[in-house]
Amino acid sequence: MSDVDKTSILPPSQQGGVGSNDTFNKSIKSNEIIYKSEVMKQTLRMVERVAPSNANVLVLGESGTGKELVARAIHQKSNRSNKPFIAINCGALRETLLESELFGHERGAFTGAYARKIGLAEVANGGTLFLDEIGELSPGIQAKLLRFLQEGEVYRVGGKDPIKVDIRLISATNRDLETEVTNGNFREDLFYRINTIIISSPPLRRRKEDIPLLVEHFLNNGPHYFLGRGREVHVDTLGVMAKYDWPGNIRELQNCCERLQILADGQVIMPSDLPDNIKNPETKIMIDDYDPTVPLHQLEKYYILKALNYFEGNKTQAANALGITIKTLYNKLHEYGEFEKYAVHTKSSK
Repeated sequence: MSDVDKTSILPPSQQGGVGSNDTFNKSIKSNEIIYKSEVMKQTLRMVERVAPSNANVLVLGESGTGKELVARAIHQKSNRSNKPFIAINCGALRETLLESELFGHERGAFTGAYARKIGLAEVANGGTLFLDEIGELSPGIQAKLLRFLQEGEVYRVGGKDPIKVDIRLISATNRDLETEVTNGNFREDLFYRINTIIISSPPLRRRKEDIPLLVEHFLNNGPHYFLGRGREVHVDTLGVMAKYDWPGNIRELQNCCERLQILADGQVIMPSDLPDNIKNPETKIMIDDYDPTVPLHQLEKYYILKALNYFEGNKTQAANALGITIKTLYNKLHEYGEFEKYAVHTKSSK
């Protein structure tokens, strides 16, 4: 899909803000990546340069920054664009299930394997395989993935015959994989195999000039557009939104727009319609001095619980902002003995 100018896309607003065409001149939409910021222009330039090759790509970025959209843009601009793009979330499946999903299994390979299953690596043959949250892979799967990348063939679970597969691998993570390698959690040979090219997906706080475009896009394409509310945004509302740091990035902004579609009082979204945590963001706590009496695990617990309070008990938003998986957050809450307290998404007492 080629880039197109995104101009004159908004209805005129009597209140200012979203609806003013001058605000959006020379803005661009590419492969569903809505942007006009310079930092995103640089990212898309890198996509253009990398796409024609078959080099493995590692997309780095915080949760919610649109790493899969970057991967899809690479695929659609490559010579594999007419072949499958297959995405797998490595953090959402336990090891045994992930291996079966990725490489497939033969009938009778394990209890419940009543028929042969073609793995997603096979399904992606000729196209692109996208492994999201690759930093969550267990050592066992890492070893099998490395062999697959080196040999270009897979073995189904319970199978003995190799199956040749031609894929281009794009991986993504919000983890610092170099640190994971140093700590022994991620294979060094696999790390260098997957990061031939590294592309960064910038956080929303570094591309705030894109917020008006993204808001307009989400409001006009959201699932609750039919309600007829929140179709325009007052300029003061955009000002408030621009001051907020959006720790959950574009995913948080999209959720906010969906909420506004449902709860806004009228067609024009005013600052009063915004959630309290955006109108009055909690003052960030800065720790300037090292305290030798406070162990690291205590600081971790304090910060995780602070994030949960900030997001009113919403574990998904807290995990995204903290840069950890929801599974890790659950494990931490069990470790702290706080799981029951945050069992539901209600604001915790402070």
